[in-house]
Amino acid sequence: MTETYMGSEFRPSDYQRGMLEIVGGDDPATIQEGAAAAWRTLIDEAGDHLATRPEPGEWSVLELLGHVVDAEIVVAFRYRAAVAESRPDIVPFDQDDWVAGLHAGSAAPEVDPEALLATFTALRAADLALWARASDAMRRRVGIHRERGPESCGLQFVLIAGHDRFHLAQARRALQTVRATRG
Repeated sequence: MTETYMGSEFRPSDYQRGMLEIVGGDDPATIQEGAAAAWRTLIDEAGDHLATRPEPGEWSVLELLGHVVDAEIVVAFRYRAAVAESRPDIVPFDQDDWVAGLHAGSAAPEVDPEALLATFTALRAADLALWARASDAMRRRVGIHRERGPESCGLQFVLIAGHDRFHLAQARRALQTVRATRG
């Protein structure tokens, strides 16, 4: 099944479909504008449980924040590559490896949530500014994702809004589980 989004045709993967459903008809810029404040609230609410995993193999609030920072770094590059280059190669990344290597394990006590949030806030502001000044033609520019195929800047922008909602909800559930099981 082929769909059209922001003037580009694509065959949606389960990931794309899921993120688009999470966004629904909401404005992806509005969703993204509220993400840093939502993470600020979660950091404050988590307190001593910030780095506590709800279950073995599940990410803590801190690891989830690290993941969304990683995703913002990656998507910031992807937007710019799609705008500046002709159909650039979009390389996927292994989120589990990135979290394990950058935000988990023995490094977790050294991970500064304030530094992560500051990085996320700055990157997100830059990406929202790029979006605000992007013409319709820029938003339709496409990169070729190695796993998902063609993705326009506009589609990528909506996907990251869904990604925000998904992982904020996951972080809230993780914190709720930790509090219920560990007090």
